[in-house]
Amino acid sequence: MKIAVMGAGAVGCYHGFKLARAGHDVVLIGRPHHVEAVRRQGLRLETQTFDERIPVSAGTEASAVQGAQLVLFCVKSTDTESGGVAVKPHLAPDAVVLSLQNGVENADRLRALLPQEVIAAVVYIGVEMAGPGHVRHHGRGELVIESSKASDEVARALIAAGVPTDISDNVRGALWVKLIANCAYNALSAITHLPYGRLGLVKGEGVAAVMRDVVDEGVAVAKADGVTLPGDVDAAVRKIAETMASQYSSTAQDLARGKRSEIDHLNGLIVRRGEALGVATPANRLLHQIIKLIESK
Repeated sequence: MKIAVMGAGAVGCYHGFKLARAGHDVVLIGRPHHVEAVRRQGLRLETQTFDERIPVSAGTEASAVQGAQLVLFCVKSTDTESGGVAVKPHLAPDAVVLSLQNGVENADRLRALLPQEVIAAVVYIGVEMAGPGHVRHHGRGELVIESSKASDEVARALIAAGVPTDISDNVRGALWVKLIANCAYNALSAITHLPYGRLGLVKGEGVAAVMRDVVDEGVAVAKADGVTLPGDVDAAVRKIAETMASQYSSTAQDLARGKRSEIDHLNGLIVRRGEALGVATPANRLLHQIIKLIESK
């Protein structure tokens, strides 16, 4: 299968590596310094069990999606529309677009732009760019994807590449559970410069109570919005600290690089939906505003 990765950051490069390693024809579309490194020395994935480089095609232009049967859409939520507009003229009519993004609205935002089939996915993985062309994996790596015409074929390809993938009829609910977990950890990790495991282990300083407030607000907003949350939300939140202990949030990584974060699509979304639905969200509002203040520096 020819596969393009639009937005080849940590998540995109990880999945691109796995699929290329399984024999697929993968092209990464990313920033020039990453692309140059991949072209020069291949894509490196460092995990707890192996550290390898493999040759992968890479480019900086959205036109590289041309001819791809599957497009992994991995741009930041802040760039969903601009990324969708960029790839639209180059997508094959029968291409499938898999949204591997934070937040709960990205697939719908892409569907408003693209006639191709768009599949929403929930991504649970701890990864970071350790350097140009170098991905470091901290834990997990499973996907939950939306049930659709192409989902069986997409899931088979991912599973064969070593990416555990489930198909769900309630991806909206699964995306909200992930969103709530992100809201509990992302801003706090960025503000404190602590990884998930340290946040989950802090006792007696009110941190657990703050996270509890953030989660409770998210659950209340989801229920008011008619979302059915699958499984045990509290267990899903705890699992983040247990299984990705050394991971710093994407918000922390963005701020450390002086980049705009996705906080408007995380805690900010909880605040906006809460206002629309009459649900108070003071804990999420405070975390959202602190991150915005840090960004403004």
